[in-house]
Amino acid sequence: MERKKIVLIGAGSAVFTKGLIADFIESGFGKWEIALCDINGQILDGITKLAKKMVEQKNADIIISSSTDRTELLPGADFVVTTIAVGGRRAWERDVQIPRKYGIYQPVGDSIMPGGISRAQRMIPVMIEIAKDVEKYCPDAYFFNYSNPMTAIVTAVRRATNVKIIGLCHGVIYGEKYLAKMLGVDVKRLKTVGCGLNHLTWLYDIRVDGKDVRQELLDIVAKQKEENEKNPHVRNFFNPLLEDKEIPNHMDNPLSWELFERYLGLPAVVDRHAVEFFPERFPHGEYYGHQLGIDAFPIEEVIARGETTYNNMLNQGEGDEEVEADLFKRADGEHEQLVEMIKSLILDERKIFSVNIPNDGAVKGIADDAVLEIPGVATGLGFCSMTCNGFEGPMKDIIIKRLTSVDLTVEAALKGDKKLWADAMMLDGAVTDYKVAEQLVEDFIEEHKDYLPQYK
Repeated sequence: MERKKIVLIGAGSAVFTKGLIADFIESGFGKWEIALCDINGQILDGITKLAKKMVEQKNADIIISSSTDRTELLPGADFVVTTIAVGGRRAWERDVQIPRKYGIYQPVGDSIMPGGISRAQRMIPVMIEIAKDVEKYCPDAYFFNYSNPMTAIVTAVRRATNVKIIGLCHGVIYGEKYLAKMLGVDVKRLKTVGCGLNHLTWLYDIRVDGKDVRQELLDIVAKQKEENEKNPHVRNFFNPLLEDKEIPNHMDNPLSWELFERYLGLPAVVDRHAVEFFPERFPHGEYYGHQLGIDAFPIEEVIARGETTYNNMLNQGEGDEEVEADLFKRADGEHEQLVEMIKSLILDERKIFSVNIPNDGAVKGIADDAVLEIPGVATGLGFCSMTCNGFEGPMKDIIIKRLTSVDLTVEAALKGDKKLWADAMMLDGAVTDYKVAEQLVEDFIEEHKDYLPQYK
C-alpha cells in the first residue's frame, strides 16, 4: 500500500492525538503521514514533539508533519479528522455557567440545552470553513468529525457543502463495555444495535452469544433494588472509564435504567449525557436529591481533570526522556476504532461501526437527510447505513422530537439569526419563557462575541 495521509485539525487535543498515533503505531497497518494542525503554535509544537518521540521510539514507518495553516497540509490528504473546540475549555465552562442565572443546570453542555446550542453557534461557522477547504484541496478525502455538538455540526456541514462528513463518537463503544460489565461477560461476546442521536443513542437490541439478554438485565436491576433496600447504595456520579471492579449499580444512572424498564432500550452513554435530553424531568437541575453540574456530574471538575491530563501529556514531549510505556497502550477514548474504520474503508472489509450519517432510509418515518447515530458499513464505496429493524415507539418519537431543535439550531448558526437561536432553545425544552430565551441569547453573544462573527 502506498503511503496514505491523514490530517488532524485540532491536534492540540493532546489526549486524542496521542491515542490516535499510538493506535497507528500498534496496528502496523500501512505507511502513513500524520499531519498535525492547530491554531495555537506553542501547543502544536509540544504535541508535534511528543508525536515524533512516539514514532521514533517505536521505529514506526510514520512521517509526522505539522503547520498552523491547514491549507498547507490538506493537499493530497486521504483522511481529514477534526477535534476542534472553538473558544476552548473556558468557553465551554461559560456555556454551562451562564444558564445557571436562570435556573438551568447542565452536567455537560456540549450537545443540547442552552449550553450546547450556544456551542453550536461558535462551532458551525468554523466547521463549514474547514469543510470548504477540504472540498477545495482534497475533495475525495473522508472527513471524520469528533467535535461537538455532533448532530448539529454534521447536519450543518452537509447542508452548506458537498463534503461527505462522518461523525464519530465512542458512546456506543462505552455503552457496550458498560453493559458487558453489568452482565459480567467479555465485551467481545456482546453485540448491540444502537439508533438515535449522538449522546442519545438507544441500545435497543442487546445480545450475548446471539441471545437477547434484556430480561437478564431487568433481573439484575430488580436484584440490585432488593439489595439497595437493605444496604442503601451511595451514588457514584462519574466513573467514565468503568474503573470499579464491582458490577455497575443501576442507581448510579437512575434515569437510564428507568427508561430501559419502560422501553427496553438503554441510552448508550447513560445519565451524564442522557439527562440533558429530558430537561422537563429535572427542573432547576434537581436530580434524585442532587443538582446537575454541581454535585451530580460536576462540570468544573470534569474540565479541571481534562486540563491536568492535557498538561501531563504535553510535558512528555519535552526533554530527552523516553515516552512512558503507558502512552502506547490501547486506551479508551474518542480515537477508538478509527484505525480499524480506515482499514475497512481502504480494504473494503465491510465492518460495521456506529457513525453519525444521514438516515437515508435506515429508520422509517424519519427524513432521509436527518443525521442519526446508526450502524454504518465501512466499504470501498464509503459508508452505507443499515436498516434499523425494530426501532419504533417512544424511543423513535423522542428522537423525532429532538431533531426539531437541531434543525433550528443549525439554521440560526448559518444565518446569524437571534430569533431562531431563541426559538431553538424554546423547542429544546429547557427554557420555557421566551424573554429568558432572548436574554440568554444576548448573554451568550456578549460572552462569546469574538467567536460569533455571524451575529455582528
